[in-house]
Amino acid sequence: MNIEPSVPKTIAGLMNCAEWQAVLDAWKRGAAPDAEGYVQAFSPLCAPERQTFVGQLGQSIDGRIATATGDSFYINCQEALDHLHCLRALCDAVVVGVGTVVADNPQLTVRRVPGDSASRVIIDPNGRIPKDARLLHDEAAPTIVLTRDRVTLDLPAHVEVRRLPEADDGRLCCHAIAEALSDFKRILIEGGACTVSRFIDCGLLDRLHVMVAPLIIGAGPTGIQLPPLNKLSEAHRPMAAMHQLGTDWLLDLDLKQELPH
Repeated sequence: MNIEPSVPKTIAGLMNCAEWQAVLDAWKRGAAPDAEGYVQAFSPLCAPERQTFVGQLGQSIDGRIATATGDSFYINCQEALDHLHCLRALCDAVVVGVGTVVADNPQLTVRRVPGDSASRVIIDPNGRIPKDARLLHDEAAPTIVLTRDRVTLDLPAHVEVRRLPEADDGRLCCHAIAEALSDFKRILIEGGACTVSRFIDCGLLDRLHVMVAPLIIGAGPTGIQLPPLNKLSEAHRPMAAMHQLGTDWLLDLDLKQELPH
C-alpha cells in the first residue's frame, strides 16, 4: 500500500489515503462517501439531515476506561487514536466535561490525520477549568466554555463564554447544552465517560462509537454509567456494526434504531 508522506503511517490501519480523502471530499459536499465497510461509520457525519450528536468511548474488553488508580494511557491502540482524530476532523464542535480537561489537559485538535480542527467546547458549570490548560492558550481552534449564569471566569479574551441556567442538580442540562450549541451541526461528545453517559441518558446521542481493546483490567471506572434497570426488556439494544482497527474493535452503534427484543 502506498502512503502519502503527509499522512501518518498508522492511518494504514484505518483505510488507505484515497479512502480517507474520499470521506473528506464527501464531507465538504455534504454527501455520504461512496464506500463500504468501515468508511460507512462516517456517513452520518458527512451528510447529517439535522443537528447530530456522536459520542466516543475507548475501553477494555471488561468495560473499563482506566485502572482503579486512574491510569488510562493508553488502553486503545494507535489506530483507535487515529479514528478519534477522524471524528474530530468531521465534526463542527468537540465537547468534553471539565473533568477531562483537569485530568488529561487535552488539545482536542486534529493532528493524526488530514483535516481541520473543530471548535472546542468545555462544559464547566462551576468554573473549575485550570488557568494553564493548553486549550485556553494555544489558539489552535475556537474555544468555548459553557458555564452557569453566576459563575465568574478569568479566561483569555479569545475564549468565548456561553452561560446557561443550571439544572436542579447544579449541573448544566444536556438539552440546554444542545440548544446553546445550535450553531453547530455535527457535534462530537468526546468525554469523559460521565458526560457521554448523561447524553445517552437524555436521549440526545444519535450514534456511539466504542473502541474495545483486547485488554482485561479487572477494576476501575466503567465507560457507560446509567441508572440501573429492573428488567432486561428495558435495556437499549441499538443497531450495531463492528469493524477491526488494528488490535481493537470499533462498535458503531445507532442509538436511534433499536433491535427487536
